[in-house]
Amino acid sequence: MGEKADEVIKRLVREKGSGAMVITSDHDISRYAGRMAIAVIPSDQFKEKMERAFNKIEDDFESKEEEGRGLKRKGPSRRPSKKEKRKLAALKKL
Repeated sequence: MGEKADEVIKRLVREKGSGAMVITSDHDISRYAGRMAIAVIPSDQFKEKMERAFNKIEDDFESKEEEGRGLKRKGPSRRPSKKEKRKLAALKKL
């Protein structure tokens, strides 16, 4: 039978050592990583940080779009690039 998720995480923590970072709300995993001297970030704090980063990117994009409005562009040139769309979609998932 396969490993449970918490066993996999603990194994990865052991393998990666002090260079790793663990994002979790699981108290058992947090304690284990803490004993291994690995940084632990609670998942709710990580979520807030990602939301702030996403909002900043979104605000930056909107401000750039407003700057470009004076040029009277129409069509695809005003749309975000595929790269920007992928980045925004990935941040929304976090």
